[in-house]
Amino acid sequence: MAGGKPNQATEWLAGFHAVEAALRHDGERVLEVIFELGRQDKRIQDLRELAGQIGVQYRDAPDTYFAERVRVDRELTRHQGVLAKYQSPPPADENDLYALLDGLQEPAFLLVLDGVTDPHNLGACLRSAEAAGAHAVVVPRDRAVGMTPTVRKAASGAAERIPFIQVTNLARTLVALKERFIWVVGAAGGGMVSLYETDFAAEPVALVMGSEGEGLRRLTQEHCDQLIYIPMAAPVESLNVSVATAVCLFEFRRRRSASAVLSE
Repeated sequence: MAGGKPNQATEWLAGFHAVEAALRHDGERVLEVIFELGRQDKRIQDLRELAGQIGVQYRDAPDTYFAERVRVDRELTRHQGVLAKYQSPPPADENDLYALLDGLQEPAFLLVLDGVTDPHNLGACLRSAEAAGAHAVVVPRDRAVGMTPTVRKAASGAAERIPFIQVTNLARTLVALKERFIWVVGAAGGGMVSLYETDFAAEPVALVMGSEGEGLRRLTQEHCDQLIYIPMAAPVESLNVSVATAVCLFEFRRRRSASAVLSE
């Protein structure tokens, strides 16, 4: 990318899951942990002990401090009595994605999200992707939600563990994946093949899911090798994007696991 990656930024993390995950998996980037004064429950005590073990500074602050932080940033509303000041790494980009793929010792398994804008949906997708064994989550840099405190909280630690790749041009990235012999499979309401009959679930694959409401963009669909749909009982016609993503990911995981057993 021209000009290189952006400089590191400082952000706030809120809640047990997000703060604990950052301490355990990215502790050197946690600058400070703030606990609500008077909170002595076990989860707070465990976080104090964890911060102390890895040498991260922590302190107590009154509820007025937390109220002021929430006033400035509404994403911190559900803080559960703990905040952390965190130096976020530069966003991973196309070059990081290709380096990751070059280092894989097994068929690639990617989740691509075409313009998801709700942070709760993105967080849930990250969590499902990690649980299903995906190697990375790929999103467009523009017209989509990025990594936010709400995303980190909804991901319950997955945001700190699974690679999160933001690309400048999603269509161009899909072409590059196909050039690496990765099948691009899109989930769309008008898909011609059932999820349970797709030919590529056990192959090197990028599963592409659409945005809330609009689904896959036309250009994205044109770059897919196959369009699939999730069979549903009437009268239901669609699912929330994070639910649909989980359904597809775990069917792909099942097929890949079965294929690995058969090849042994």
